[in-house]
Amino acid sequence: MTVSPQIRVGLPRINEPAPDFTAPTTDGVKALSDYRGKWLVLFSHPADFTPVCTTEFIAFAKHADQFAKRNCELLGLSIDSTHSHIAWMRNIQQNFGVEIPFPIISDLKMEVAQAYGMIHPGAGDTSAVRATFIIDPDGMLRAMVYYPMSNGRSITECLRMIDAMQTSDKNGVATPEGWQPGDKVIVPPAHTAKAAAERASNPAYDYVDFYFCTKSL
Repeated sequence: MTVSPQIRVGLPRINEPAPDFTAPTTDGVKALSDYRGKWLVLFSHPADFTPVCTTEFIAFAKHADQFAKRNCELLGLSIDSTHSHIAWMRNIQQNFGVEIPFPIISDLKMEVAQAYGMIHPGAGDTSAVRATFIIDPDGMLRAMVYYPMSNGRSITECLRMIDAMQTSDKNGVATPEGWQPGDKVIVPPAHTAKAAAERASNPAYDYVDFYFCTKSL
């Protein structure tokens, strides 16, 4: 497993290139560059054969087609061996009837975990925390969320965030709290006094104030 030498160990930063890596997975060796041109959800879990992680993997698997519709791939990670990953995948299929359709990184040396800030001593020295990283088709880190060991993440929220970012990228808009596809979007703030004054009479906008306007797409 190798991590690009220019990547510093520590927390990655949003809107900067995601830390590069090449690592063994349950589908063979994978590199971050393999996902160029697609969105990628890279997510870590503390350990194989644990109940919370099992529920998350089942949910990711059940929503895999929804991610694919968004041109998005899934890639799991933990500090377990490939052998353990495969055994756990088979166990999930046997016990829950769910096939895991995405690869899982075996990060035994914690190189990828360290590059992405997944190792938090207060949470556990030898396991990656529960974290989710959304990387865009250009390899830029666009969003990241860390979760406590005791609580599973929301897969539908991950899908919602991808929808929101893709909508913002395509239309040059922002999205409000809890936004769902079809909801009104936020018009970016005006940058001149004239543009701010013109907003009140723009029929395409739902005008509240010069800094707060929404519209339908």
